[in-house]
Amino acid sequence: MNDFLHTAQSGSFNFSSSTDRYIFGPTAELRLPFGLGVEADILYRHFSFTQTNAASAASTINSSSSAWEFPILAKYRFSGKIIHPYIDGGIAWDKISGVTQSISTLSIKDTTTGFVLGGGVSVKVLLIRISPEIRYTRWGAKHFFDLNGGLSSNQNQAEFLVGITF
Repeated sequence: MNDFLHTAQSGSFNFSSSTDRYIFGPTAELRLPFGLGVEADILYRHFSFTQTNAASAASTINSSSSAWEFPILAKYRFSGKIIHPYIDGGIAWDKISGVTQSISTLSIKDTTTGFVLGGGVSVKVLLIRISPEIRYTRWGAKHFFDLNGGLSSNQNQAEFLVGITF
């Protein structure tokens, strides 16, 4: 729902970014009595950014990377006949991998931890369960920070996820 990176333009450098709008990966849930449960996910996203020197268009640096997110969530499922609303919360770890370019003014922190809150509904259709969810993560630190102020990662992450489980 929001970009992974913030970009800006300054007098000497211009940044632009592209965040793929998909996140995918496996999920597992342990259902406990009284509507409680524990969920663990492995989520993957790809993003890229470009730095251009304002004085020379020939001085363009294209970079791409991947982020792996590992949330572990406590879940409470409300009772319902067909639709089961739920809330979840927990902690997540994020790991940046495969940065193809390093810029001297760019500070990169490849791992960070954050707190997660979410909510959604779960609907069972034949043998599958479809669970759309809105999830918010507040990361404890920025992955990217440009000393010139042109590029930084977003510490507030809002996502719309759809889980399909069997």
